[in-house]
Amino acid sequence: MRTPGPGGPPSPGGFEGQARGGGADPARPGDTGTWRTLSTADPARAGAGRSAASERVHRFADNLSLRARLTLIYGMLFFAAGSVLVLVNYLIVAVLLNALLSEDSAAELAAHGYLIEEVLTHVTRFSLLALFLVGLLAVALGYAVAGRALSPLQKITRIARRLSERDLHERIALSGPDDEIRELADTFDGMLERLDRAFDGQRRFVANASHELRTPLAINRTLLEVALTAPDVSSDLKSVGRTLLETNARHERLIDGLLFLAKSDRELEVRARVDLGEVAGTVLSQLAAEVAESGLALRKDLRPAAVVGDPVLLERLVANLVENALKYNVPDGEITVRSGLYEGRPAVQVENSGKMIPAYEIEGLFEPFRRGSGDRVGSGRSAGLGLSIVRSVVRAHEGVVTAWPRAGGGLVITVCLPVPSGESPERR
Repeated sequence: MRTPGPGGPPSPGGFEGQARGGGADPARPGDTGTWRTLSTADPARAGAGRSAASERVHRFADNLSLRARLTLIYGMLFFAAGSVLVLVNYLIVAVLLNALLSEDSAAELAAHGYLIEEVLTHVTRFSLLALFLVGLLAVALGYAVAGRALSPLQKITRIARRLSERDLHERIALSGPDDEIRELADTFDGMLERLDRAFDGQRRFVANASHELRTPLAINRTLLEVALTAPDVSSDLKSVGRTLLETNARHERLIDGLLFLAKSDRELEVRARVDLGEVAGTVLSQLAAEVAESGLALRKDLRPAAVVGDPVLLERLVANLVENALKYNVPDGEITVRSGLYEGRPAVQVENSGKMIPAYEIEGLFEPFRRGSGDRVGSGRSAGLGLSIVRSVVRAHEGVVTAWPRAGGGLVITVCLPVPSGESPERR
């Protein structure tokens, strides 16, 4: 779940994919030739210039990838070693030429010494040219070798990006020599195995406990309903029975919510083409009686928004958003439901009036058993799992849920899901 940046949420009129504007970054001042204008009489300015240059070098190095940095190191070492080799070669040739000339040919050396200088110049020139060409080849080979050496790390990164708390079954299983990278991959696999067992155990516990609790709650409800229909039951006993029925019903809703939360935390088992506009229309039809009973004004703008996902989970997602808007509202308030394209992606948005909600409290509303503060319409009917289920369903569909305070009080929640593969927003 994320909240919008300092610019605030876009207006409802921009729901059909209006791009958010962004101010241009101010131009950075150019280099005014600091090194040329410095003098030794001003050591403070000279130190500042050196510090700025060092900062630019460090910033450039930080922006390079590890592969590029390794290649740069290989190249620098090669050219440094090659330069030393060229110098040694020059000195050896010079010494050999001088040794070949005996003392008797000193006069000839004086007459033709320029030939020796020319030979040394050609040797140096061709040596530097060879160093440059071989250096380019060495840099290219170093880049390839660095990529080959880092390929296991790239595999680890790809797998780590694909993993989620609902799907921890994939392993790296790196083959090759038993080196440090292999040890890192095996350690990562062991960590994934422990996390997988922990999450599976948590989900099994919630599901099993919820199943075990549903039976006694159903029995309690049946006994209470039968007892309340008896003709000789006093009014006080009926009042107590109704209170117990309401408590029992709340516990049943809590258990159902836990079961659904455990289901939505898993990987999707059903993937079908679904129109969020149709889903929202179906949910509003099912909740029409509750909306009418609440006295809230309902506005809707339902446009096609095709996604691929689990129809049952998506219907529950929209239902939870609308039910949350019903519960956390004010008398004579309003609810607005929209569907369509939002920033180029299929989305559904639910906006409701209500109490003012600080922005720092919004993240906590998506945690289990967390409710908003203040009075609510229909208080006491919530188990505190509605928005938690919304977040889990959105994660299972690889989408994003965004929430921000509504101007004048209330909340605006937008769910954006991925565009179906092989389609573009314009085609739908």
